Amino acid sequence: MESTGGPYLNTAAVTSPVGIARLLQMTFGCTTFSLVAHRGGFSAAYGTFCMFVWTFCFAITVFIITCEFTHLHSCLSISWGNFTAAFAMLATLMSVTAAVIYPLYFVQLGCYPIGCEVRDFRIAASVFAGLVFIAYAAEVFLTRAKPGQVTSYMATVSGLLKIVQAFVACIIFGALVNDSQHDKYVATQWCVAVYSFCFVVTVVVVAFSVTGKTALLWFPFERSVVVYTFGAVLLYVSAAVIWPVFCFDSKYGSPRRPDLCAKGRCPWDSQLVIAIFTYVNLLLYIVDLAYSQRIRFVSHL
Repeated sequence: MESTGGPYLNTAAVTSPVGIARLLQMTFGCTTFSLVAHRGGFSAAYGTFCMFVWTFCFAITVFIITCEFTHLHSCLSISWGNFTAAFAMLATLMSVTAAVIYPLYFVQLGCYPIGCEVRDFRIAASVFAGLVFIAYAAEVFLTRAKPGQVTSYMATVSGLLKIVQAFVACIIFGALVNDSQHDKYVATQWCVAVYSFCFVVTVVVVAFSVTGKTALLWFPFERSVVVYTFGAVLLYVSAAVIWPVFCFDSKYGSPRRPDLCAKGRCPWDSQLVIAIFTYVNLLLYIVDLAYSQRIRFVSHL
């Protein structure tokens, strides 16, 4: 029977360097959460978060491999290149977080009181968690935009930074809800508004890029993104000045950690985390603004 079209299966989806990286992601991810679920164990919010990361990334990776291997991604009404690039960056950040949290809270050198078998399973799970991160980071490295290359926006430095900015904002939100006393002053409430506004707009930019709907907008999307990034820099500059003053100046807060502050439930600790990641996100937005001057948006890749 003579074929009238191309091959039904895309073997490059599993034989190319990116395809091999995704197979390793799937293998290492499945191994990691299997070790934890079988004998390593997990508990509390930290352990639940790690298990969610590994299972979520595994499921999306299987979905991506299946769609590319069977050409089903051509039936989806999204920008596939933007989707895969955005997910690879997000999975890299989530997996490195889990690779740090799990051994920090669950791995110990001694056998007591969990037993040597459980300890060994947890160590093995931690090793494979690190391999999961390396595999996702390898995909980001392989698919990132090269100078002069026409590629999806989310594969550019600016697009990847959007994912990092949103991820850092989530860390800030986590510290805010952990008894940060952010509602104590109007000035700190302004900072919360800055974090929230920039996070929402950044997510909207990513959503429009992934769905490939940027061409349907009545305004120039690429110029609007640059203008927003400049505005975000100004907003984060204000937060980077205001938050430390109203949290660590002796007139409004405490320049040093209180001696009687309980570990894990200390407002000063949360305020310090927020201050640090405010400066991290400010730097990310500045770098984003610098790179956004030299790219073009491609919504159909």
